[in-house]
Amino acid sequence: MRIGIDFDNTIVDYSGVFHAAALERGLIPAGLETSRTAVRDYLNGRGQKDAFTELQGYVYGARMALARCYPGVRDFIAAALADGHSVFIVSHKTPRPLLGPAYDLHAAAQGFLEANGFFAAGLLAPGDSHFEASKEAKVARVAALRLDAFIDDLPEILAAPGFPAATRRLLFAPDGPPAALPAGTETYRTWPAIGEALLPRP
Repeated sequence: MRIGIDFDNTIVDYSGVFHAAALERGLIPAGLETSRTAVRDYLNGRGQKDAFTELQGYVYGARMALARCYPGVRDFIAAALADGHSVFIVSHKTPRPLLGPAYDLHAAAQGFLEANGFFAAGLLAPGDSHFEASKEAKVARVAALRLDAFIDDLPEILAAPGFPAATRRLLFAPDGPPAALPAGTETYRTWPAIGEALLPRP
């Protein structure tokens, strides 16, 4: 089986990261709720939409060390490889931020994978991670890789025009499934649950 996995918010858990980075830059009060949504809404509500856009570039480019892997994702990849399957990362990530310093976002993502032992442990080869500049290119890459299953946190990717009909669609939704789920999409809240679904044991 050929398995594809999204990167941001699927492999990488940014819980608390935007809050910490915004505090570093003096953008928010310390008592603000720690979610990314709370930080975004706070800045947008004060007419600082561009500040949040620049903050995203700062997090994805310079502060990836604040993020961590979701529990179980490394174990899932290791189990898939042990069973003889192939694993690829396919992500939508622009090469540079839309605003602010021109961080190399693709290099930062590869650096996160290296720092978290994906390459050293043989969980991935550098050529097995694909960072595409647009959502359309991401979906095209899923099709070109002829994946049997793809795991993403965004329902709109799994329902996008051109997403291959033969590819099994798994939505990673740690906070629970959305109200509207694309037809044919399975939803799971944890990586162990995804493992049970894709890599069943006798």
